[in-house]
Amino acid sequence: MPAPLRLQGIPASVGYAEGPLFDLDRPPVAYAGKASSAEELKSLKAAIGKAVSRLVAMVETADSDAAGILEFHIAMLEDDALSGPAFASIASGHSADAAWRQALDAEIAGYEASDQDYFRARATDLLDIRDQVLRALTDDGEHAVPAGAILYGEDIAPTRFLQIDWSAGGGIALKAGSTASHVAMLARSRGVPMVVGLGALPAGLAGPALLDAEHGSIVVDPSPMEIASFRESLSAFAARQGDARSFLTRPALTKAGTAVRVQVNIAYPTDVDGIDIATCDGVGLMRTEFLFGKTLPDEETQYRAYRKVLEWAGEKPVTIRTVDAGGDKPVPGFTIQEGNPFLGLRGIRLSLARLDIFRVQIRALLRAAPHGNLKVMFPMIATAEEYERSAALFAEEQAALAARGIMQKMPPLGIMVEVPSVAIAPEAFAGVAFFSIGSNDLTQYVMAAARDNAGVAHLNSVRHPAVLRLIGSVAAFGRENGIPVSLCGDAGGDPASIPVLIEAGLRDLSVAPAQLATAKAAISDVAV
Repeated sequence: MPAPLRLQGIPASVGYAEGPLFDLDRPPVAYAGKASSAEELKSLKAAIGKAVSRLVAMVETADSDAAGILEFHIAMLEDDALSGPAFASIASGHSADAAWRQALDAEIAGYEASDQDYFRARATDLLDIRDQVLRALTDDGEHAVPAGAILYGEDIAPTRFLQIDWSAGGGIALKAGSTASHVAMLARSRGVPMVVGLGALPAGLAGPALLDAEHGSIVVDPSPMEIASFRESLSAFAARQGDARSFLTRPALTKAGTAVRVQVNIAYPTDVDGIDIATCDGVGLMRTEFLFGKTLPDEETQYRAYRKVLEWAGEKPVTIRTVDAGGDKPVPGFTIQEGNPFLGLRGIRLSLARLDIFRVQIRALLRAAPHGNLKVMFPMIATAEEYERSAALFAEEQAALAARGIMQKMPPLGIMVEVPSVAIAPEAFAGVAFFSIGSNDLTQYVMAAARDNAGVAHLNSVRHPAVLRLIGSVAAFGRENGIPVSLCGDAGGDPASIPVLIEAGLRDLSVAPAQLATAKAAISDVAV
């Protein structure tokens, strides 16, 4: 029996998996060429169409996070600028697979060579799109993945993840990857164990494996003793998860009886269909980027989306964030291509630069406000002037709607605390209705460590003293000045981070719906 191989990485989605290894980087099935260029062209167009059809079918059953990724890939595949060079290459005598690979590889290389994390992240999307079409050319689907397998390789594309049936178990072990990647986000929402940053794996690795995504390790060809120990840990983990579910319908209280509000983060209006409002204290973050897809949304479309969530929540608050486009969220016809989009025109900066689009969203929010307990917050605020300009626009649009006799209501207006300038000097924003700490971006900007870059993943932690000090100072300022403070980033649902966030003074967390029970359970263990 081979000696066990043990590797240590970084947990990206907590859980345990035991099963056979499946190599994500295995060579693809060979493509059978056609007799003429015309047939090759027809073959490639059909493969692109097949790839789009598969994605469209997945969108119909996908949740909000997955649908956004899939729709982006569909838009890319339908863009003639992507396929045009491949069609031209076929006309020059190349086969369909060689032409497509050559055209996409050139694009991928350009993105990978960028010194900007945003563009390097887009290279992963292009790689996924390339492989979707190549698999469609050869009819090489994902059917060869055994049920309950642990997938390992350099990285895994979001669409590959979504095409796998995880109901039989299984997990993901990556040489590279990132805890903030699209796949990591999807894995957490579905409870799929995932470890990233394992480093180099031996070629041709095979055999049974044990994936411990609670502590970030994998063992290949484990000994009987290691298997027994692993199964004990798995049982203990399952018991803790079961215990956590008992907290779902209870108010969140620490050991000392301190009440902590636990709200949910949502991205689509339909996200609330699977949530019992009795299990949460409202919506701490409703993203609105989902509305800004292939076309810019009109006022009525936005109004209906906001109203649906407000009516679901009843008297409980719903905090809707104005569109946070830019950064890693490009929107056709709205965002612009920049050298460093995370430090460019994103969030409120972009909205204030495109008042024609911003005013439409403002009117929709004002009209929706009478249907529930609405709060509105502005993303990427860095200066008091940005808040003041945004608030003035709300006042202008409210007056215009009132003059036309249209029902409306001014909601409380707050800001995201994600730019260090706000966290360092919150006194400049004493006039806002509330603060909502965006821990993902605040951590990224404080630590100068991109949240989607595995190479600096160890730096990107909300538990770093510098980040915690800023969170604590904002919480203290809010407490002293009567301004409510909440946190709506990933850290709010992380059981390892919840104790330090409460100790820093936070009493309001907003988490992914799937994390409600575990967040409440973690709060119950805090001594404060």
